[in-house]
Amino acid sequence: MTTTVDTLRFAPMEKSNLDWVMAQEARLHAFPWTRQNFTDSLDSGHSCHLMYDGESPVAYAVAFRVLDEAHLLNLSVASNEQGRGFGRRLLEFLMDEARRSDGRQYFLEVRPSNTRALALYQRAGFVEIGRRTRYYPSPGGREDAIVMRCCL
Repeated sequence: MTTTVDTLRFAPMEKSNLDWVMAQEARLHAFPWTRQNFTDSLDSGHSCHLMYDGESPVAYAVAFRVLDEAHLLNLSVASNEQGRGFGRRLLEFLMDEARRSDGRQYFLEVRPSNTRALALYQRAGFVEIGRRTRYYPSPGGREDAIVMRCCL
């Protein structure tokens, strides 16, 4: 199912999209997901979406649901499209999708150093509920993850 809002369109990610997704991962992240991470997510039936502005992809996300919980695994906006509200719109879409599936809570992890993402999640109603020590690889070794939750 494809949903259109203004010029934005949300569509399920397909394996044929992975070349574009992998190019974005390499540009955006010092420690990007691998193609196999995305393939496994698609094969597992996770909620994998691309967001388009007109005909151009601008962002992507991977999440999964278990019972009444959703967990955001990856939300990324192409570097040349950042600052235009696309992250917020994609997050809203994912949260609405979880609500439609009787989701009651949404969880995610975020690097403390990712201040833009942290601010986005806080504005969306996520609150810190814990930390995962040394969760993420970083240039200096390991970085904690802030665990956040939002009631839907």
